Amino acid sequence: MTALRERLDQLGARIAPGADGLWTWWTRALLSWLPMRWQGLLGLSGARLVLAPDGQHIDLARVQGEQCLPLAVLPLPVTPEAVDAAVPARDVNLRRIALLPANAVLRRPLRLPAAAEGRLHDVLRFEIDRQTPFTAAQAYFDVRPIGRRDDGQLDVELVVAPRPVIDTLLLPREAWQGQLDGVDAADEAGMPLGVNLLPADQRRVRRDPMQRLNRLLLLGGLVMLVLGAWQLLDNRRAAAAQLAAQVDASAVRARAVAAQRQQLQDLVDGQAFFAEQRAQQATATEVINALSQRLGDDTWLEKLSIEGGRMQLIGMSGSASSLVSTLEGAGLWKTPTLTGVLQAGTGNSRERFTLTAELQAPHKEAADGAATHTP
Repeated sequence: MTALRERLDQLGARIAPGADGLWTWWTRALLSWLPMRWQGLLGLSGARLVLAPDGQHIDLARVQGEQCLPLAVLPLPVTPEAVDAAVPARDVNLRRIALLPANAVLRRPLRLPAAAEGRLHDVLRFEIDRQTPFTAAQAYFDVRPIGRRDDGQLDVELVVAPRPVIDTLLLPREAWQGQLDGVDAADEAGMPLGVNLLPADQRRVRRDPMQRLNRLLLLGGLVMLVLGAWQLLDNRRAAAAQLAAQVDASAVRARAVAAQRQQLQDLVDGQAFFAEQRAQQATATEVINALSQRLGDDTWLEKLSIEGGRMQLIGMSGSASSLVSTLEGAGLWKTPTLTGVLQAGTGNSRERFTLTAELQAPHKEAADGAATHTP
């Protein structure tokens, strides 16, 4: 089993008790979609190069699942270089597993509680003395899961081998130090059990075939994240600039509307002011109408001036001295006064006069009464 597959299985076992089988089935189902050649290039095929010592020679075989393909038979002793030269080039980088015969290991079936699933090796390390004639310091061991019962308990198999058997499995020992990925044991049919009796510190240090790809993916993800963040920031800046331009345009329109509103308000206020001013004094028509009713036939006007709330009359009259009394009491003006001296006209008995008065707002009754006497 490859390092990637072991990592996936460990992750599945940590998710929840009992999820290991489902996780393994799911990951294997996904990997089955890849062509076998791609699985081999990525180290995901699960194929192994099995080295089975048998007396004076060693059998080399390519094992994948339930299939076993014999490759070569080499005489002992054998070196890793000789194995590389004897196998096809496509199988050189496969995981190398030494295979013990079935009678070289001790197998003990055990039943464990479900709580021990995540730490089987730690639990069974203390069971070696009780279940085998060896101590933990005298043997190498591994645990082979068998299944799960309905009550949640686990059926496992403890596989134990004496240390000298594994240490002297392949000779010369110095040449094989750190060159094996594991040591397995054969079952009754001669196929590997799927355990690894070789301690982790003696296994070959292999680079994860996905490590470089993972690094490239991580780097690409970081680059895409930075580019995405930069693009998001740029979009925000563009949106902010567009919003600022819209706000400025709206502010210009608002100022123009405010100026027009103020201009309109000034016009309305001016109109109201002039309307108020006109309401405070009589109109020229009303003044002329009132004068025509009060002045006699022997009086006529040469000039009528209305300015600044004052009325000025210039004309000729046969009774100029009585004009003040005649014009008093009118509702359209007050305090009529003769200004200057009366001047006698030429060739007649009329006198030239100049009279001023202050205009005032007409009373409703006076205006209505005056309107009824309009000639």
